[in-house]
Amino acid sequence: MTDKIQIEVVNRRTFVLGASAAAALVALAPLGSTPASAKAWGDYLKEAIKGATPVEGKVKIDLPEIAENGNTVPYKVNVESPMSDADHVTDVHVYATGNPGPQVISAKFTPMSGKAYVKGRMRLAKTQEIVAVAQMSNGKVYMGKTTVKVTIGGCGG
Repeated sequence: MTDKIQIEVVNRRTFVLGASAAAALVALAPLGSTPASAKAWGDYLKEAIKGATPVEGKVKIDLPEIAENGNTVPYKVNVESPMSDADHVTDVHVYATGNPGPQVISAKFTPMSGKAYVKGRMRLAKTQEIVAVAQMSNGKVYMGKTTVKVTIGGCGG
């Protein structure tokens, strides 16, 4: 018995029609949808602070009020602390509450760090609130919030 191998040649018109149909399906997919397994920023926060209640204060977030391009938004987070053995910042967490992946950074500190300060650039999908949380050596948790208006999305927007 011999098997026949059948080869079908696709002409350019058939290929373009198939590619157009695939592109249309992608375009019709809902924008901003996240996988079912993605965690919300609040879940990351609860996991990080382990039941503590955050209090507003001591955390200063420096971000532009309007980001003309969400692809690269500069940020600075500074926490007021003497950074002594008895009283210092142990962790700083930054969350972009409207992003599909909300966790921007988690940084650890010791008294030898001198300052509780982080800076960098983040990507923002849309206008949203940025939340920074500082965990202290005495168990207290401080929080700062600010809103950034994004005119051009950075995460596919």
